[in-house]
Amino acid sequence: MYDLIRVAAAVPNLAVADTTYNTEEIISLIKEASAKGVKVLVFPELCISAYTCADLFFQSPLLNACVSSLANIIDKTQTVDMVIAVSLPIACDNQTFNCTVVLNKGKILGIVPKTYLPNYNEFYEERWFSSSADLVSKEITLCGQTVPIGNDLIFTSQNVPNLSIGIEICEDLWAPIPPSSYLAMGGATVILNPSASNELATKHEYRRSLVSHQSANTISAYIYASASVGESTQDLVFSGHSMICENGSLFKESKRFSKERQLIVADVDLEQLANDRKKNTTFMAHKKAFGLPYFRTIYFEIEKTINDTLERNIIRKPFVPKDDHKLNERCSDIFNIQLSGLAKRFVHTHAKSLVIGISGGLDSTLALLVAAKACDYIGVSRKSIIGVTMPGFGTTDRTYNNAVNLMNALGITTKEISIKAASLQHFKDIDHNVNIHNVTYENTQARERTQILMDLANKENGLVVGTGDLSELALGWATYNGDHMSMYGVNSGVPKTLVRVLVNYVAISGNLDEASKTILLDILDTPVSPELLPPDKNGEINQKTEDIVGPYELHDFFLYYIVRFGFSPGKIMYFAENAFADVYSKEIILKWLKNFYRRFFNQQFKRSCLPDGPKVGTINLSPRGDWRMPSDAIGKIWIDEVEKL
Repeated sequence: MYDLIRVAAAVPNLAVADTTYNTEEIISLIKEASAKGVKVLVFPELCISAYTCADLFFQSPLLNACVSSLANIIDKTQTVDMVIAVSLPIACDNQTFNCTVVLNKGKILGIVPKTYLPNYNEFYEERWFSSSADLVSKEITLCGQTVPIGNDLIFTSQNVPNLSIGIEICEDLWAPIPPSSYLAMGGATVILNPSASNELATKHEYRRSLVSHQSANTISAYIYASASVGESTQDLVFSGHSMICENGSLFKESKRFSKERQLIVADVDLEQLANDRKKNTTFMAHKKAFGLPYFRTIYFEIEKTINDTLERNIIRKPFVPKDDHKLNERCSDIFNIQLSGLAKRFVHTHAKSLVIGISGGLDSTLALLVAAKACDYIGVSRKSIIGVTMPGFGTTDRTYNNAVNLMNALGITTKEISIKAASLQHFKDIDHNVNIHNVTYENTQARERTQILMDLANKENGLVVGTGDLSELALGWATYNGDHMSMYGVNSGVPKTLVRVLVNYVAISGNLDEASKTILLDILDTPVSPELLPPDKNGEINQKTEDIVGPYELHDFFLYYIVRFGFSPGKIMYFAENAFADVYSKEIILKWLKNFYRRFFNQQFKRSCLPDGPKVGTINLSPRGDWRMPSDAIGKIWIDEVEKL
């Protein structure tokens, strides 16, 4: 469903050279995987015999027993709708090869021999095996089936879009250019690695990094299954360390040194991988520069199924890391990108001041914090920042006091310029009834504020620092040529869910005094609002943005999957229902998804003329950078699909 395919790495509890026991373990794990809806399954290297048989690999009884066990596995899996990779030693061309055999519904699809044989330190594989480079035959007969053999095989589904499987074996991954690099450029989106990697102190960390990085380099799903503690411990110990990674992200990892057999399962997103490859135009550049080997394509079919559960962690806030260490590192990086961008622009323009409208809300607070640190960075006084609070008809005491107190706490130059009189005069000039609180009433105030900031910047040889964020730009939640406009938009690449996190990061770890910290925490606790409508009877905010356009955590979720991966409305809805199952009903999610698509298409004209601002993450809506969309594009295809959900 939605190009998700369920994959698994199996770690059987093996016995060295006991092919009967090992085969029973393998068949049992296949049944378990089938019950879990797995469609692609990989076992460790030489799992039928065990990896540590050493000179027993010279014994014909062992090689014959392995083939008999393979025949048994084939017989027992004729009705299993799954691609299964098992490994065994195979005699061919007067040599023995360390091979992985790919099975599907009782048929051998193909055989892939190992290419790089380790023959250093504790490894002596060249004593027993030959490399795939020494192979002469293109086909062999095995278990009564004539099948292709070679390291040039890619197994491609005829009915599941973007499912193509490549095989490399253990040491192949450790080569300077692993076979999986070529397999991926040849079309493989899923890489299986049957492995027998022994344990040494800290080796698992390097192994994890290697698998993760190769999945990123190849923009693939990488399923790595390694030999368990059942291997011989005569000189080495194996831990069963297995992993499932997708494009650099670790999805699942087995428990090392477990006495029990293990099966790790994950749903990988083939569409996401395919879209990333198309977007990354250097992915296929190697072909032009150095050429690619020829690959034989082996076709198979598996049934498309819809699983009751999703074996994939769909993060509610994709812009915000869950790990505290990564979160702090991410916040530090983003904050430094923002302040460096602003500092460069400040110096380049020979401006004497930075002019910022301070509302007491999240966005202007973050912009002010960035400006203050930018001044510290280039060694100019914070007094060169002119913070302007501009009370209007909707300004509450809470936001006004927070704005004034924060500016004072940061030691900047402050100004207060009310927009009420100017707005009333403008209403009179255009013959607008002040009691009609419509878009004219609201936008007049927003544009009056921008005019003040621009004119003040002219007067003070200043640079107007924009405060609008990425989420607002996606929704068009800005007044055209009002708060939409500035001379440098420091928040233009920061989504709302991350703005909140950044302000909290500065409050907690920004070396601020207690008074400034208290102000920031209260700002974080204040409802998001443009404050363009009069307060309620209690003097509280009467215009809450998320009541009007919807929850920002939903909109940031939609934005991420629409722009980053180009997913369909149906797939985004499916992911959102999984991510927010205990927060929002299907009806609520669908309501705001419709609103997002409608606004995203209708408001592109605002994004087509954005001021400069720094990109801080994988998504940006600058017309000069990541997002180039016609302002008059029609969203009918997307809206029609949403209406059918």
